[in-house]
Amino acid sequence: MDRAGARTRWRRMVPPAAVIGGLGAATIALHLRDPHDQGSWGLCPSAAIGIYCPGCGGLRAVNDLTDLQLGAAASSNLLFVLTLPFVIYALARWTYGRWTGEAWVVSERRAVLLTAVLLASMLLFAVARNTAAGSWLAP
Repeated sequence: MDRAGARTRWRRMVPPAAVIGGLGAATIALHLRDPHDQGSWGLCPSAAIGIYCPGCGGLRAVNDLTDLQLGAAASSNLLFVLTLPFVIYALARWTYGRWTGEAWVVSERRAVLLTAVLLASMLLFAVARNTAAGSWLAP
């Protein structure tokens, strides 16, 4: 690869590097400042009124995963733990596509379907964790 090609590759890698770097920095911050301590990261507005949103417990789940406590992470937010492998896969595919110059193209139909599945899963998870039968899903 010539110098111009190498410069182009490094420019293509800026977005994935920024996203992965930001996620890494947030993960380190969540490891260092434990979200299990009441108020350490502020107050969740929905939890304050007694409703657990699909994201409630997500910060604690990240902290638990940094301590290699998969069970505790799943107890904090099962939906987050179950979707994490898919997020990692998508980041890896995107990064690889940027590195090789062959963009990872997801069809519009598949993107719409995946978005609908994710939103439906989030809605069902939120409803379930706020009912007596699904109270075991609450953070």
